Amino acid sequence: MTTAVRSVDTRVGTGPTPPPLPDEVTALLKRMRLPYLRGAAPEVLATARAQRWDPAEVLRVLLAEEVRGRDEATRLMRRKQAGLPAGKTFASWREADSSIPVPTQTALGTLEWIGRAENLAITGPSGTGKTHFVEALAHQVIDAGMRVAWYTLESLTAAVTRSAVDGSIGKTIARITRAELIVVDDIGMLPSGQQAAEAFYRLVDAAYERRSLAITSNIHPAGFDTIMPKTLATAAVDRLLHHAHVITTEGTSLRLSEATAGRGVVPLT
Repeated sequence: MTTAVRSVDTRVGTGPTPPPLPDEVTALLKRMRLPYLRGAAPEVLATARAQRWDPAEVLRVLLAEEVRGRDEATRLMRRKQAGLPAGKTFASWREADSSIPVPTQTALGTLEWIGRAENLAITGPSGTGKTHFVEALAHQVIDAGMRVAWYTLESLTAAVTRSAVDGSIGKTIARITRAELIVVDDIGMLPSGQQAAEAFYRLVDAAYERRSLAITSNIHPAGFDTIMPKTLATAAVDRLLHHAHVITTEGTSLRLSEATAGRGVVPLT
C-alpha cells in the first residue's frame, strides 16, 4: 500500500498554537542540528495525532521539512557567495523583447550545457540584455543546486593580483572553479592590460572542459586581441570558444528605450 504524500503548513499563525515539544526532545534535536525539523515538529505532530497518521509518514514529513529548510538555506548562501550584481531573474525578463531567439533562450534555460561543461559567450551593444539574461541563468543554476561565481574582468584581475602577493594564485583559481558556472561580465567596457589578460587566461585554462564559463562583452571574443596582449588573448579565446555557444545580441539599448518612454523612473507626484 502506497503512503499518501502529505504536506503541512508550518507557518506561524495559520491555526491554533500546537503544544511545544518536550524539553528533552528539543535538546536532542538541537544536539543533532535539525533546526527545521525542530521548528516544524509541533505542528506536524499535532496534525499527525488529529489525522492518525502512520508513524512512518510522520517521520517522512519531518525529514522532508529538514531537507527543504537546508536546501533553501543553501540556496540563500550560494546567492550571497556568488556575488550576483542586481538580483535580475527570468521573472523580470522580457523574452519577446530580446534579440536572442526564443528557442535558444529555452535551450539555455534547461542548463544541459552546464552539465556538459560548455561555455556561453554573449556579445553585442550595451543595453541589449546580455547581463540580465546571464544573471537570470545564474539564479536558475543556483536553484538547480549548483554554484555560481560572478566577476567582472576588473574584479577577477583584482582577486588574482592579490593572491600573487602570497603565491596563492593556484588556490584562488581552484576556489573559483569549484563553481559549476563562472561568469565574467562586461569584458571590453574598460581598458585591459597584461594583468587582466593573465587573470582571464588562467581562469579559462583552469575551467577548460571542466566547468562552464559565461562571458558578456560588447566585443566578439575573436576581437579580444584588441584589448589584451595578442598571445594571451589568442590562447584564452581558443579554449573559451572550443565548446561554446556564441550569441550576438542586436538592436538599440533597452535601457535607453525605457528612459525615452519615461519608464525608467517612478513618476513624480
